[in-house]
Amino acid sequence: MKILKLPVGQLRANCYIVFDEKTTDSIIIDPGDEADFLIQKILDHELTPRYIVATHAHFDHIQAVNELKLAFDVPFLMHKSDETLLKHYRKSALYFTKVDPGPAPRVDRFLTDQDEIKIENYKLKIIHTPGHTPGGLCLYNNEVIFTGDTIFAKGAVGRTDFPYSNPLELANSINKILNLNSRLIILPGHEESSTIAGEKIYHLG
Repeated sequence: MKILKLPVGQLRANCYIVFDEKTTDSIIIDPGDEADFLIQKILDHELTPRYIVATHAHFDHIQAVNELKLAFDVPFLMHKSDETLLKHYRKSALYFTKVDPGPAPRVDRFLTDQDEIKIENYKLKIIHTPGHTPGGLCLYNNEVIFTGDTIFAKGAVGRTDFPYSNPLELANSINKILNLNSRLIILPGHEESSTIAGEKIYHLG
């Protein structure tokens, strides 16, 4: 399994493209903006996107979804509990970026806890990790975990000052993550990567 890490948009959200080198099948995780750039990267690597997945529905993680769906005829997946955030997508993007992103993307399939997303020889398991948003989720296998804005490097965690956020739920979600294999590499929604072992030092002492 290969992974492209592509920080995009004004908020530099990490978009990840996970792909199978043998078949070129790929999964696009959190395409936050710069659709033309992402499309070109996909074409340069001769990849075939099979899914677009959002770790949560904040605008800075989904702004390129509509154009990628159009370019590659690929379904968009996220957790149903974040569906209400899509109603505020356009207004939020305008407020923070001063750019109108157009209408919110349509969700083709809702993911739930313990679901699996498969591409040929690889699969990613879903963990529902609410707190930052109600429908936050992480995707992992035996090598990496894509954590969105739930947990970051160096002890940082997702914001919980939004009306729909829940600090207690976030703490529970972080515990779920820290209870996974300590060798897993954490690939967060912003900034640099970490490991579960490394983050245990910050969170558990």
